[in-house]
Amino acid sequence: MPAHDETHGGLKREVGLLLFALYGAGNIIGAGIYVLVGKVAGEAGLLAPFAFLVAALVAVFTGLSYGELGARYPVSAGEAVYVQRAFRMQALSIGVGLLISLAGLVSAATMARGFVGYFNVFMPAPAELIIALNVVVLTLVAARGIRESVFAAAILTLIEAGGLCWVIGAAAPNLAELQNLAVADVVPLAGDAWPGVLAGAFLAFFAFIGFEDMVNIAEEVKHPRRTIPVGIVLAFAFSSVLYLLVAMVSITTLSPAELAASEAPLPDVYAAATARSPVFLSLIGLVAVTNGALIQIIMASRIFFGMSRNGWLPAVLGHIHPRTSTPVLATLIAGGLVLILAMLLPLVSLAKTTSAMVLVVFTLINVSLWRIKQRDPKPADVRCLPVAVPVIGAAASLFILVVSL
Repeated sequence: MPAHDETHGGLKREVGLLLFALYGAGNIIGAGIYVLVGKVAGEAGLLAPFAFLVAALVAVFTGLSYGELGARYPVSAGEAVYVQRAFRMQALSIGVGLLISLAGLVSAATMARGFVGYFNVFMPAPAELIIALNVVVLTLVAARGIRESVFAAAILTLIEAGGLCWVIGAAAPNLAELQNLAVADVVPLAGDAWPGVLAGAFLAFFAFIGFEDMVNIAEEVKHPRRTIPVGIVLAFAFSSVLYLLVAMVSITTLSPAELAASEAPLPDVYAAATARSPVFLSLIGLVAVTNGALIQIIMASRIFFGMSRNGWLPAVLGHIHPRTSTPVLATLIAGGLVLILAMLLPLVSLAKTTSAMVLVVFTLINVSLWRIKQRDPKPADVRCLPVAVPVIGAAASLFILVVSL
């Protein structure tokens, strides 16, 4: 495997800690809460906030593992490189790289599908036309340049986080309804409550993925050994707090059945809480799902680029455009695949497929860190985690995957 230093590869290091954390938070937030909160409530009922909490606990250990691995190996195609360093099996590394890129593409397709429900609030139009225009524009933005793409993602992140805060503020008075609920209504004390919670957590897990995409722009991040782990923690903590609050206000404002039936659940929560038009919030929902899809297209293109440079995909995918300093062909291919997937599959199927693929990868990534730590427990300039972190991360990811089958 070629060695990679801090400046190798033709990509520019233009992304600092703030932009990196916002990039990650935008991907996490854009990856599901605006689209799937209602579907989670449909599975878990009033236990939806607990389902989000379970999903967060599963994801946080893997997020920490990604932070250490990203600091150890700050290169593109991160997952494939981590697995190669751990197992030294090229076929497995290629498989993991392709699997995580496919998961990102399916996730972007999920966002493109979710875009339709919010767009139709303003102007009903054929779903295929809306999806096609959305994906084409995002692909062109992703090809334009990393600084422009990440800056756009950061601005969109602030807008979508503002939308979540707006919903929370508008529906906060309804949280008083929690005192009228029994403990068993919001905490799964009975054994028969757990199947719904775990089904909801499997869907909610989709809303937490995104931090894994952050490591795939490692070669465009300033001071990656510090920026990557800190940025992942900041993005994850920020998103988790917002998610739990949104889930709580949602189930105290609308019934689980109403949430499950909604194509644009958060605008419906806002409308029910305020008796005002949710048009502006629907616009923010458009921003959120747009941002999620943009970041996933960037991520998949960087995996293609990194795998190509390692000789695992055709060399042409590793070509950097001299003007944009981006892998343009890899970006165009990623966008084309997103368009095909979004046209073929419904939203919930896309989300479940993404969650399953990502959980497989997360299990392998945690095991990879465990193996790497056995060989090199304390590399220079890297803050290392206790070995229990990847062990718990692997066990938790595998457990959620198995019980969801």
